[in-house]
Amino acid sequence: MTTAMAGQDSSGSGNSASPVSPKSAPTALEPVSDLVIAYKSKAEEAHSETAVRAGISAAAAKTGLKLSYERRLSVGAALVSLGGAQPARDVTKLMDYFRADPDVAYAVPNGRMQAQSVTSPDDPRFAEQWSLTEAKVGMNVQDAWGTTTGEGVTVAVVDDGIAKHSDLDANVIQGVDLLSDTLSANDGDGRDDDPSDPGNGVKKGECGKDLKGNPLPAEDEPSSWHGTHMAGVIAAPSDNGNGIAGVAPGAKLEPVRVTGRCGGNDADISDGVMWAAGEHVDGVSDNQTPANVINMSLGHEGECPPFMQSAIDKAVQRGSTVVVAAGNRGGNDKPVDASQFTPANCKNIITVAATDREGNRAEYSNFGSVDIAAPGGDMRKNVGDGILSTFNSGTGAPDAENFRFEVGTSQATAHVSGLIALMLSASPELTPAEIKTAIKANARPISPDKCDGGCGAGLADAAKAVAAAAKGVPGSGSPSDSASGAPSDSASDAPASPDAPPAARRRTGPDPKERGPARTSAPASTTPARSR
Repeated sequence: MTTAMAGQDSSGSGNSASPVSPKSAPTALEPVSDLVIAYKSKAEEAHSETAVRAGISAAAAKTGLKLSYERRLSVGAALVSLGGAQPARDVTKLMDYFRADPDVAYAVPNGRMQAQSVTSPDDPRFAEQWSLTEAKVGMNVQDAWGTTTGEGVTVAVVDDGIAKHSDLDANVIQGVDLLSDTLSANDGDGRDDDPSDPGNGVKKGECGKDLKGNPLPAEDEPSSWHGTHMAGVIAAPSDNGNGIAGVAPGAKLEPVRVTGRCGGNDADISDGVMWAAGEHVDGVSDNQTPANVINMSLGHEGECPPFMQSAIDKAVQRGSTVVVAAGNRGGNDKPVDASQFTPANCKNIITVAATDREGNRAEYSNFGSVDIAAPGGDMRKNVGDGILSTFNSGTGAPDAENFRFEVGTSQATAHVSGLIALMLSASPELTPAEIKTAIKANARPISPDKCDGGCGAGLADAAKAVAAAAKGVPGSGSPSDSASGAPSDSASDAPASPDAPPAARRRTGPDPKERGPARTSAPASTTPARSR
């Protein structure tokens, strides 16, 4: 016995329902995996499975989507699979296609209902993560988690590798070690597929001398575990009863080791960007999971090297969004605009400044030529005003895992990379340019008196940006300095300036100021003890 699908029947027979006008019909506000389609009772599809399947096949051919008929609902409507979550804008177009058929009573998303409570992870130190939760100075991340937590997105952490940590391991996938300098590598071999961080502690003067003949570093420095800290900010799993939650706890972390003892050179870092995006790099296995987001919490003063720009352009062309720290020279005697810091001054990227727990530009943060600001912390008053994340207690080689407060534009950048993972999980088809536009358009403005020098569009707001992403963000046109996917003018074969030092000697890496209050202007007494 054939059951008629719900719909309007002018004769009054069969099930009836008011048809939905396409002009007033629901639109998709977030990614959708299924549609519910009802036909008017006199339509052939209301009585024939074959006709339903034929209509869906025709729609698939017209739209290019992988549509399939799943089953009839108890009310008689058809449940149609879209072959996985599709961007809201594509789903809206598909619904309009069905609604144009005079035999269709309605076509609506098969929405998902959620308990109407704010997500609150059971991670024991989540309450200390003010950067995610505090209304005026945080990123409003919990409200974004009502839509997504970053599932299906990979974030490459182009940094100093990663140390094993029980609050990270579940989200870490295969990475790579691209350090070609044996002093920096500190692991007894060259490039390989093992991105483990063996530690990057150095003794005074071990990294040579600066231009004035002063030893580098000026004092002994312990291992920074910088990449491990970035990884936790971006995507530490939530609801595992352990430590913290990352901005995108459902995303995957891809460690790309390019810095180590004494930093890392630009050539290795550009290779890291290429590998993360899925390009072939000699000496290591190819990347089987190219990154959707590339986090670069590193840099040095100087111009953007042309080969770095070329690597970034190729990554963007392949669909990766590249996020870069503005740099930590804002508190110097001669503060530095981000335009003087690289790769913050490269094109086709998102450049991130840092804010403190009062909503001001952090005193150390570069400013000016930046796109967006995010929490980076400032521990000069209280250690808890820093950014809490995963760490290791070893001063040299890895020891016991722990958690630690740190500050810097590195941490701010990691927050934005996590946000982009949330946006891409909500709408996988977004381009780097659309992502940049959405983040800036949905930022919370920062008044000039709180951000001398300029903090771009303001403080990133995760809930607003993810909501915009779920609706489908319009293209941003082709601004000359946006992540548009088109190669920038600087991505040429022209040689670098003759005044620039060779790439192999231009070391870069985590700024020392990011390694806790002892490396900022905060008194040493505020430095948290390292637990073992």
